[in-house]
Amino acid sequence: MPSAEPKTAAASSGGVQSLERAFDLLERMADAGGEVGLSELSGSSGLPLPTIHRLMRTLVACGYVRQQPNRRYALGPRLIRLGESASRLLGTWARPYLARLVEETGETANMALLDGDEVVYVAQVPSRHSMRMFTEVGRRVLPHTTGVGKALLADVPADEVRALLARTGMPASTQKTITSPDVFLEALGRVREQGYAVDDNEQEIGVRCLAVAVPDSPTAAAISISGPAGRVTDEATEDIVPILKEVAAELSAELAGTGSA
Repeated sequence: MPSAEPKTAAASSGGVQSLERAFDLLERMADAGGEVGLSELSGSSGLPLPTIHRLMRTLVACGYVRQQPNRRYALGPRLIRLGESASRLLGTWARPYLARLVEETGETANMALLDGDEVVYVAQVPSRHSMRMFTEVGRRVLPHTTGVGKALLADVPADEVRALLARTGMPASTQKTITSPDVFLEALGRVREQGYAVDDNEQEIGVRCLAVAVPDSPTAAAISISGPAGRVTDEATEDIVPILKEVAAELSAELAGTGSA
């Protein structure tokens, strides 16, 4: 009898169908919060339970999935090493694009990811100005204090943003830091309207930052430029934001494997 299982891109392109399905299941698990039951995976993927069970058994044996005492399946610890290595490579791939930002804006360029409740900087190219901003790669900050944090959270549902802010507590880095969840959600609304985020002396007095999300990134990512408030003015913002958006789109293509540095 012919299989009732749905055809995949791998089947039509000569790729390995079981690999494609296994990775699809891992991504569905991540989308579901990291833990799912077989019936949930069957419902979302359209694959038969026996096929999913066979794939999950293989992933468990490899350490990429673990079976919980409640018989549900959770993402396994071996994925952590892969994720950490991929994050480092993400910064490497981003550097030529950040260098272009520095060339065209004159200010320090950064790339950051959302990791749990924190923003982590994964790449930076410094400005050539003697007075410039410097953020150590690997540094972690709370998202409510930064432009990249606003860009990363702009499209996250409001209840999830409120839950994150409740966990972090919204401490103030400066007297201009937003410390109210309602005010922060209003700021995220402005990010969605104008297409970019601003940190106006909120992380550090005298420093302004402009940030945009990297569209369709495999993990939530944002790029930014930061510099002295006297240089990153409202007038300069009008020139810088289009460059930021253009570079973000090109970086998105690079991460999707369709662009080149």
